[in-house]
Order: sequence, then C-alpha cells, then structure tokens
Amino acid sequence: MAASFNPEEARVPPAIQMPTPPITKFKIGLCQLAVTADKERNIAHARKAIEEAAQKGAQLVLLPEIWNSPYSNDSFPIYAEDIDAGSDSSPSTAMLSEVARLLKITIVGGSIPERCLDKLYNTCCVFGTDGKLKAKHRKIHLFDIDIPGKISFMESKTLTAGETPTIVDTEVGRIGIGICYDIRFQELAILYAARGAHLICYPGAFNMTTGPLHWELLQRARAADNQLYVATCSPARDAGAGYVAWGHSTLVGPFGEIVATTEHEEATIISEIDYSQIELRRSNLPLAKQRRGDLYQLVDVQRLNSH
Repeated sequence: MAASFNPEEARVPPAIQMPTPPITKFKIGLCQLAVTADKERNIAHARKAIEEAAQKGAQLVLLPEIWNSPYSNDSFPIYAEDIDAGSDSSPSTAMLSEVARLLKITIVGGSIPERCLDKLYNTCCVFGTDGKLKAKHRKIHLFDIDIPGKISFMESKTLTAGETPTIVDTEVGRIGIGICYDIRFQELAILYAARGAHLICYPGAFNMTTGPLHWELLQRARAADNQLYVATCSPARDAGAGYVAWGHSTLVGPFGEIVATTEHEEATIISEIDYSQIELRRSNLPLAKQRRGDLYQLVDVQRLNSH
C-alpha cells in the first residue's frame, strides 16, 4: 500500500504562493563585460552597456560578478566600496542608481567588493525603476576551491560570507539573488522557489576548469528543479588575467531549456522572459504536488522564526 502523505506539508512552513507578476512578458539584458584594472573605465563601460541594453528594450539588466575590479584577493580590498555610506563612498552603485532612475529600468547590479566596517563582502545590489536600492545580497557561499594543477582560489582569505538569502519584489517580478558559487547549492534555489520567485539571477565568474563542466549544467538544473527562470551573467574572458572567466552568460527557461546564451567575448544578450511559461510547465509536470513531505522536508529557518 502506498504511504499516505500530504504534498502541502513537504515544507515546514509551507511554500508561499507565487505572486502574480506585475508584468508577464518583458526583455532582459545580460551584459557580459570586459573588466580591466581601471575602475573608472569599468564604471563608465558598464553604464554604456546598460544604456544600450535599455535602448534595445531591456526592462531588467543583469551585470557580471565583480565587474568594477579584477577578480583577485589582492584587488578586493583596494576596489571595495562602502555601499551604505552613500554615493560618494560607492561610485559603482551610485552609477547603477542613477541609470536605473533615468532609464526607468530594474538593475541587478552584478557584484562588487563591499567594505563594511572591518569586513569585505562580495555584494550584489538591486535597484528599482526609481533608482532606490531595493535589496543587497552578500555572497553566502564563498568560493574556496583547490583542484591540483588546475585552479586554486580562496575567497575566504579576504571576504566574509553573507548570512541572508535575498528575494526581492521588483517591477519585473519576484527575483531571488545568488552570486556565482551560490548556484552550486540547490537548497538556496529551492528556498527561493518556495518563497514565490519567478526568476533567480546569478551573476557569476566560473573559471576555465569548472566552467566547461558545470556552468550550463547547474543553471539548467536550478531552473528545471524549481520550474522558474534562471539568468546568469559572467565577465568576458581575458586570457591574460590572473583569473580567467569562462563567460557564456545565459538565460534558462522553466523547463531547463536554453533560451539565450553567448560565447566568451564581450556581448550583451537581449532576450524575452515569458512568465506564463512557469505556470504551463508546472501544470505539465506538477512537481510541487508530488513532493513526498512524509519522507523529506526543507525547513526555511529564517521564515519559520519570523512567524
């Protein structure tokens, strides 16, 4: 006899109903940028890419991980900005705020090194169409990896891990935020889906070892497992850099399908997101109704405590 179970109890507390998005179809721009050691140039270059994406109809623009600085432990302290101290202390986010307001678009601002008191973080800021900061995600899972003869990098030598999952309601739907290595941890994506996210954005800079193996695989898995959209944005590849990014910024649909992608050179992808596909795929394949809550549960500790 089959075990009796209640699918709605597959989570404690139960999942939040996905909200009706303020818009069903819109264009997203993924700006795969070449990053240099010149911070002012990086900021001006990112601004130009955002403006061009908006001119092509993008209502949401996503930037890469660490787009204002070289990706290195030596660089993070030098290029770090105090985001909470205001625009004078954070020219990178000041630019994002101004452009979002002027163009009336939503910007998921990739990530930059953030200084807060005596700590450094890898931080993504989300700005609304009014230019106001709507959310700030500090990378939760730090990139500490050692593959002998291939790549070794320890973000924890300089950076501190964030403590909070980030989900934000925007003019283009409910968005969950992760940064690069965060994508490897499916529990975070499951949490975002349970909180009603339509889209998860992962600015990231996978490397030449793990990029070919896992970058597309992980994006498609997060999207297919949770039946929502996943967008990623990488820096363009610089073969002469100390850390060489894989590139291949991508938009994945709720059935795990590649909607749009690019190669490793600098490029901007403009593609359409259609949220009606989420409901279609969830009705085609009703995973939420088939979870075995009698056998496994994911407890969202933060939301449980808040209730």
